[in-house]
Amino acid sequence: MRNIRLTVEYEGTGFSGYQFQPEDPTVQGELERALVELTGAPHRVQASGRTDAGVHALAQVVNFHTESDLPLKAFLHGVNAFLPEAIRVKSVAEMPLDFDSRRSAVRKTYLYRIYADHAPPVLMRAFTWWIYNNLDIEEMRRGASHLVGIHDFAGFRSAGCDSLTTIREITAVRVSREGNLISIEVTGSGFLRNMVRIIVGTLVEIGQGRRKAESVSELLKDCDRGKAGITAPPQGLLLKEVFYGDEPLEVYP
Repeated sequence: MRNIRLTVEYEGTGFSGYQFQPEDPTVQGELERALVELTGAPHRVQASGRTDAGVHALAQVVNFHTESDLPLKAFLHGVNAFLPEAIRVKSVAEMPLDFDSRRSAVRKTYLYRIYADHAPPVLMRAFTWWIYNNLDIEEMRRGASHLVGIHDFAGFRSAGCDSLTTIREITAVRVSREGNLISIEVTGSGFLRNMVRIIVGTLVEIGQGRRKAESVSELLKDCDRGKAGITAPPQGLLLKEVFYGDEPLEVYP
């Protein structure tokens, strides 16, 4: 038995999220279908985390156990040959048998992109959230600073979140701007459902002057979802990187 890790990039526009759904196209469904085509056997593909419909990934990490003796090169080029153009395997590694892409993750970085201008973008409409208002980046940074640390993020999760605990650690939140493009990077040990999108929605309201930067501390204390900002739309969100402590046995390329 072998444990194979894939690093996968995908555009989430045409998919109903990562997790398999029998009636709808999903990233997991396409990966598992491609593995059947390549190896002739079914495989269950575990991901570092589920992304929602419309959310993208630069480096989603998945793993699966297999009895196949194909070389790592074949898993990269072979799986890609059977995937739609919106999904690509970027690298392959053979891992220790106890490696788990979700449980072994040490931290993750999500990137959210906002396009701030008087008119919505055309070429970036599937990858950004258009905001007409001019945003105060410095105030957004002040609000973001309150998120760093170990907190109860119950007020920053969607109603459908089934996590047993809402305590999470955020190690960094970076807000930057280049021209019309505003980027918000959030790094943490783990995330609740829609947590990053609610953080972004809250920071945008701060940038618009609709709430104070200091209100973030109050939201963390109140644990009331109704008092936080809106849930930002999915197309601006991208899973940028997943970090692990486990060393691979072999990597390609």
